[in-house]
Amino acid sequence: MPETFPTWLNFQAITSAKAVVALLALAVMVPLAAGEFDLSVGYLVGLGHVLAIGFQVKSGMGWEPACALVVLIGTGVGVANGLLVTVGRISSFIATLGTGTLLYGLGQWYTGGEQLFAPDYPAGFLLLSENLLQIPVGLLVVLGLAILLWLGFEYLATGRFLYVIGANPRAADLTGISTRRYKLLAFAGAGGLTGVAGVLLASQLRVGQSGVGPDFLLPAFAGALLGATSVRPGRVNVWGTLLAVAVLAVAVSGLQQLGAEFYVEPIFHGAMLVIAVGLAGYAERRRG
Repeated sequence: MPETFPTWLNFQAITSAKAVVALLALAVMVPLAAGEFDLSVGYLVGLGHVLAIGFQVKSGMGWEPACALVVLIGTGVGVANGLLVTVGRISSFIATLGTGTLLYGLGQWYTGGEQLFAPDYPAGFLLLSENLLQIPVGLLVVLGLAILLWLGFEYLATGRFLYVIGANPRAADLTGISTRRYKLLAFAGAGGLTGVAGVLLASQLRVGQSGVGPDFLLPAFAGALLGATSVRPGRVNVWGTLLAVAVLAVAVSGLQQLGAEFYVEPIFHGAMLVIAVGLAGYAERRRG
């Protein structure tokens, strides 16, 4: 559809709408580098967007402290996940799934099953889902955080230690790397990124709904795992993750413009997740 698809307006729409998915994919990627899963991100982003609006509507906070508090809460949840995995010795799959379900319940309790909204919001809060110099602010946030993550993984010892832990935890322990400390740091980082995603989602929706969140989980994991097949095959990485999210976003947007039914998107994401896992495993075996 050359007249409507390859346009700047469509680029703005895609990048703005998928900024939350991109942040969640980066959040998922960080623990994956250390060989751990974080299934709570979908539920945490739902709670985060509810709190970002609820703190303003119900508690009368300014939008800046409300959003900062959401990011801190997200980081705290990440620390809790890390403690369950490293100190409690609970499988990350089970621990984060349990934490996510708990967060989902807390979101329902906080909203009482109702929608939270305000007749108007501060201009600064709304700007997070709008354009700055014709560029979506969400895209700028994603790129800024992606650059920081890339620098951390490529040029700092922390990122390299996470890769070593993910490849061989026993070897990491023998070389003096504290697997407990760096896994805890990875989960905390994932929680903080998810908190930022919750703030962006709140600015986009402008309505707090406790049921929003779990639908983001599959696209986030599909992006992170599919990203392990490109740029640095066999290893999750920042730019591969963003490239994968972009490919998925463009594909879904194209299907929607061609008139695909509403159920096509979850089918597509589910299929891509299975394909991504298979390709990531194949790429890792090839790298080995």
